[in-house]
Amino acid sequence: MNASLDTTPARIVRTIRGRATSDGAGVKLTRVIGGPDLPELDPFLLLDEFGTDKAEDYIAGFPSHPHRGFETVTYMLDGRMRHQDNHGNEGLLTPGSVQWMTAGRGLVHSEMPEQESGRMRGFQLWVNLPAREKMTDPRYQEFAPDRIPVARPAPGVEVKVIAGRVGDTVGPIAQPATDPLYLDIALEPGVAWQYALPAGHNAFAYVFEGALAVGEGEDARPLENHEMGVLGGGGALALRAGSGGARLILVAGTPLREPVARHGPFVMNTRQELMQAFVDFQEGRF
Repeated sequence: MNASLDTTPARIVRTIRGRATSDGAGVKLTRVIGGPDLPELDPFLLLDEFGTDKAEDYIAGFPSHPHRGFETVTYMLDGRMRHQDNHGNEGLLTPGSVQWMTAGRGLVHSEMPEQESGRMRGFQLWVNLPAREKMTDPRYQEFAPDRIPVARPAPGVEVKVIAGRVGDTVGPIAQPATDPLYLDIALEPGVAWQYALPAGHNAFAYVFEGALAVGEGEDARPLENHEMGVLGGGGALALRAGSGGARLILVAGTPLREPVARHGPFVMNTRQELMQAFVDFQEGRF
């Protein structure tokens, strides 16, 4: 990934606060992208945050369900989730682990909690696939916590690099179509850090602990806990943590600029392709 040479300050062009909803068999979560306030941010189709200490909010999990035409990215912060699919793949997501699943032409999978108590917290992001890759074979990129590199680019700054680059530290996830950036950034109280966003990407920051300011001086805008800032204006992103510190995910990707036809777990380019996805699923072709 090439870092932007744009020195124009990045700024928040829009803030979004997620809406409470449920999915799967009743798992309670907060939908940030994919709801009426922000249906999509090309190439991102959905962002859900889940986080609770109450087992009744997650214990029913996500029983078997299909996907076609996009990728799902699950980042576990706390808790344990087991996934299985109809192609014989199985794995366990533990705290700090990441699964980047390319659904491609289709699969049926489940994601079920492997715990009956304790905290379950994390994110699921949906990333669109270009038309040329929508019917590719399904595949997984799955990484345990010890395989996610950590960068410390400045005092009081710690960055888990899931995808993209921070200095010489490169994340393990690769997807040429959207060239993604996915960082988990922790800032100690009052600490400031600047980062060069990738050129030509759509980007957002989502705060899940503490609060921070985006921008410098009079142009700085606050971003509160559980609030997302859609970024624009330039490539030079300035962050400054509040008095309680901050933790956020910074995500960016190359927009595909293609038509989107979506319904439930299927995301294609045309209504005809969408209807074919339902037929293929019902006839067992996944």
